[in-house]
Amino acid sequence: MKLTTKGRYAVTAMLDLALHGDQGPVSLADISARQEISLSYLEQLFSRLRRQKLVVSIRGPGGGYKLSRPAAELYIAEVVDAVSESLDTTRCGNKGDCQNGEKCLTHHLWSDLSDQIHQFLSEISLGDLMRKHEIRQVADRQNRRQSDNGSETINTERLSDQAPA
Repeated sequence: MKLTTKGRYAVTAMLDLALHGDQGPVSLADISARQEISLSYLEQLFSRLRRQKLVVSIRGPGGGYKLSRPAAELYIAEVVDAVSESLDTTRCGNKGDCQNGEKCLTHHLWSDLSDQIHQFLSEISLGDLMRKHEIRQVADRQNRRQSDNGSETINTERLSDQAPA
């Protein structure tokens, strides 16, 4: 099973939003700068996250995004599912046609593994991740780096008016 960039970036961006959301709406430009994820890619991901009602957008100066529910109530599997990321480990996309139109010998093994991975991610909330000491250390380092590069930061007021509807 390989979780692709789309799922990884969506989880990373949502965790960043959870970590910084207590200060008000978070701009995608700030997430982009901290996480080194393309702004246009984040716009695509957040469009999907918004459609699935995991985030809400705030327009206008000082606008951005905020979580739609408390971080403790948003689970990683929801984020991955929202960006249409497959956690399927079968070769056939779990269709059961992996060997000449029929199930292969190990189809059920890989299908069960996909279910286990989804279940595992369904039990971890953004709030759980926020409480991890290691994650806090990384966030603190990213915040310091962003502060140190303050003069090079993107003008987020200009970009906040462009938040997707």
